[in-house]
Amino acid sequence: MLKYAINCPKGIIRTAVKEMIEELRKKVAGEEFDYQVLMDVLRGYEHPRDKITALLRQGIIIRVKKGIYIFGEKYSRGPFSREVLANMIYGPSYVSLDYALHYYGLIPERVEAVTSVTCGRGRRFSTPVGLFIYRMIHLRAYQVGIDQVEIEGDRPFLIATPEKALADKIHDDRGTGIRTQEEMKDYLLKNLRVDPESLAKLDAEVFALIADRYRSKKIRLLSDVARRFRKGEGLHE
Repeated sequence: MLKYAINCPKGIIRTAVKEMIEELRKKVAGEEFDYQVLMDVLRGYEHPRDKITALLRQGIIIRVKKGIYIFGEKYSRGPFSREVLANMIYGPSYVSLDYALHYYGLIPERVEAVTSVTCGRGRRFSTPVGLFIYRMIHLRAYQVGIDQVEIEGDRPFLIATPEKALADKIHDDRGTGIRTQEEMKDYLLKNLRVDPESLAKLDAEVFALIADRYRSKKIRLLSDVARRFRKGEGLHE
């Protein structure tokens, strides 16, 4: 690849920028990419960091967080994935809690912030594309109940299974004081507004496994309630 001097005529600079964009679009199948990919594309150019600054200034790329980028609207081929970005912004992590519950249709409310859990320190990131929240759980609980979803362009992201997302939410909501199955049922149906039909499809045995990992009495109650709903009890009470 040719190296371009800073004082090139504007026509040559425009050509260089166009080539950079074309090469970056060839390299990135989706819309989300990191600094390493960007530097790999720009390694044949002089002053690659200056090139990044120029791409940002012109809105060709957008910095989501230091080292994480998406294409600007004019240069995107489709929507970016907030789930993919959530995994990239802070890790190890997987999408869970309220965002995952809405993703699976378990709760009706649309969730604006992308919520994830991590075995690291809890964090919050306010970015140009929204708020990303990470809640900490113990490693032994972190290691179960994770699915990998692949979207168009071979772009994978990690997300809790429906059971794990609900268990994570109940663990995270520490002020509930739930002690009985009836209190758990009320919490699920009235506080979270979990869809009863969807709840009946969840696996009580998976909840029991997660409860062991969390060492949580509340999640064991969740397993008991899920078992009742799966048997058809509680749906029409």
